[in-house]
Amino acid sequence: MLILRTPDGRLDTIASVSVLPLVFTSGWASGINAYAVVLLLGVFGATGLSDDVPASLQRPEVMAVAGLLFLCEAVADKIPYVDSAWDTVHTVVRPAAGAWVGALLAGQSGSLPDLAAGALGGSTALASHAVKAGTRMAVNTSPEPFSNVVVSLAEDLGVAGIVTFAIFHPVAASVVAGALLLAGVLVLFFLVSRIRRFLRRRGQRREERRLGRHPWPPPPA
Repeated sequence: MLILRTPDGRLDTIASVSVLPLVFTSGWASGINAYAVVLLLGVFGATGLSDDVPASLQRPEVMAVAGLLFLCEAVADKIPYVDSAWDTVHTVVRPAAGAWVGALLAGQSGSLPDLAAGALGGSTALASHAVKAGTRMAVNTSPEPFSNVVVSLAEDLGVAGIVTFAIFHPVAASVVAGALLLAGVLVLFFLVSRIRRFLRRRGQRREERRLGRHPWPPPPA
């Protein structure tokens, strides 16, 4: 807890700085699999392994819904092209979840530090989501389906490992998450050509389906 002395001599609690590394790490993980983050944090809090998890995340109904949605994502995330459609739907969900978890971790008091924590968690989740979605577009250019399964399993294990590590070593985990985010951005930069081919192919398929419904030139009367 960061405590500063005001000009009139009073002590003023400004923010819980120690929670910011956990907010950053949970934001990064939420951009990859938000449901896993909510479920893992809830389990750690409910089992007493961590005192930093808010009670809201420990509620049985919250963990049950997160667990069910995690199973849905575990399946959709391993199917070529379905994973990209799932990522598109979660462009809003994952950053919102990262911001929500970040605000909860900061204390839910509505103060500026909580808002800042929500912004940090949401923006980090958006960045990691962009890396994940872009990488999946590149993976979908591969003709075989096994790459999706391998990448998805690596993401799931990575989220589980980083969130668990963050519970016990938040600062070190945030450094790892930051390094992974930077590495993901660099890899995505080199995969841009593949992503462009993916988008071009998808556009061609849409055009073929459109022409199939509305053939041109029209058949003779």
